[in-house]
Amino acid sequence: MAPAQILEESRTQPVSVLKQGVLENYEGGYRFAPIEEAQVSRAMIKRYFSTMYDRAISDVVIVGAGSAGLSCAYHLATARPDLKITIIEANVAPGGGAWLGGQLMTPMVIRKPADAFLDRLGVPYEDEGNFVVVKHAALFTSTLLSKVLSMPNVVMMNATAVEDLIIHSDFEGKQRVAGVVTNWTLVALNHDTQSCMDPNTITAPVIISATGHDGPMGAFSAKRLVSAGLLTSLGNMRGLDMNRAEPAIVNGTREVAPGLVMAGMELSEHDGSNRMGPTFGAMIGSGVKAAHEAIRIHNNAQIVNGKVVGMKNYGF
Repeated sequence: MAPAQILEESRTQPVSVLKQGVLENYEGGYRFAPIEEAQVSRAMIKRYFSTMYDRAISDVVIVGAGSAGLSCAYHLATARPDLKITIIEANVAPGGGAWLGGQLMTPMVIRKPADAFLDRLGVPYEDEGNFVVVKHAALFTSTLLSKVLSMPNVVMMNATAVEDLIIHSDFEGKQRVAGVVTNWTLVALNHDTQSCMDPNTITAPVIISATGHDGPMGAFSAKRLVSAGLLTSLGNMRGLDMNRAEPAIVNGTREVAPGLVMAGMELSEHDGSNRMGPTFGAMIGSGVKAAHEAIRIHNNAQIVNGKVVGMKNYGF
């Protein structure tokens, strides 16, 4: 189509004219810019594998993009924009169990003071006194997810499973979690049906594990600590008690093994704390505390090429 004809159409219809005959016309004349199939492939491949190459050494790896992992990523990326934060999520859809409330009902209950985090995100809620209610859990999750992924120092590799932990002897001869072993989830799920499909690795001085309570891929790091001999046995999650469970999870968020910070409901399996059910304040609080723990480790450690090689001497 000649440029003059395109311009004539733009005067007579509600259209937006761009280059090369591109036309935003919802009266039957919508036209896309031309593209080659190879361009689509190369656009994805170039960026994805460039990210993999860059994040082979990360500053912090967060395992699990549920409410605790995403809250951690948001606080950490905001407080320390200098850190390369890499999120690994086994599912195609990030968010964990935070897309709904309880029993497939959509409202999300969050106990105070975790409502302050909602204010930071700009998520509206109804105030019920001791707790607040977000009208749909997906509003919280999608808002948090979009803000996290828009941060330049954060990348996420979803549909990617952590199959193992890298464990090295550190500068003191102690066993230290020094990274994660990764594979695409569909590959990880088919190791028993196919020939050997070796994984990949990401080195990082801090791993934050927030993989949830026991399940197909839940409590992964807690269970791996047992099989690796760094933890005698799992505490196993106790029965539901919201008033005991939520403070136990937030206050218990810590570096459970050198280099490994544990957050969220995975801690209930590690420590033997109570289940909390459909109340999400502890997931937020635990994620934020995990971010504080990661910052503490970074501030105190001497790090070279993603490895902790010593501790800083502050003269005391």
